[in-house]
Amino acid sequence: MLSSTTRPEEQYLYPEFILARQLLSAHNVEAVIADASHLRYEAGRLSIEGKPIDLVYNRVTDFAFDQPEHRALRDAYRDGAVVVTPNPHNHALLADKRNLSLLSDPATLEAWGVEPSLMAHLRSVPRTVVVTPEIADELWRSRKELFFKPTGGHGGKAVYRGDKVTKGVWAEIQRGGYVAQTLVRPSERMIKFDEIHQVRKVDVRLYTYSGQVLLVAARLYQGQTTNFRTPGGGFAPVFVITASGVDPLL
Repeated sequence: MLSSTTRPEEQYLYPEFILARQLLSAHNVEAVIADASHLRYEAGRLSIEGKPIDLVYNRVTDFAFDQPEHRALRDAYRDGAVVVTPNPHNHALLADKRNLSLLSDPATLEAWGVEPSLMAHLRSVPRTVVVTPEIADELWRSRKELFFKPTGGHGGKAVYRGDKVTKGVWAEIQRGGYVAQTLVRPSERMIKFDEIHQVRKVDVRLYTYSGQVLLVAARLYQGQTTNFRTPGGGFAPVFVITASGVDPLL
């Protein structure tokens, strides 16, 4: 098994990789952490430094494996020579932000015959449209109520709140590869940091597998997007209040 990313020792969550490797080792699963560009694919076998690899836990943000340095991983995946999780198919099906333009469009969902109960849940998805030259002028006029995100982005990179967009940035956005999403202002919580009460924005995340929620966690932050750099910020526990009491979910 391989945990694959780019320059793993420089990643913010590298200690997490180490813990995962130790856990797998304790269960007799040999695992290595490596830069995906160091993989080799020869004679129908993916390997790293001569060690055969049958499963890759993928942390590469080149989601379609388009970059030349990921050719070995791409070819092995396409040939079915290795299990990759998550893989380009997963990303295209579930993570490409253009999907939101469909999931937030009631007319499309109704035409698909989506059940009313599911439609009710999907109403919480902020209205999203794909940026195209045909609607660029309209989006520019209403930009203060929008948030612009790259369709295949990650980690808050190259995202822009509409009221902060400059003419130069807009020229790049309207070329394509972006979605425009109705701005949803984050909720806030008060924390005590350095003996001072301070406000932090809150982002709640649901970690799921096969349609089931496995974990709920929150991120506290300041700024335009979530981050781990805000003093007093980072992960925070979530408590769900039910009729029977309070259940911690973390």
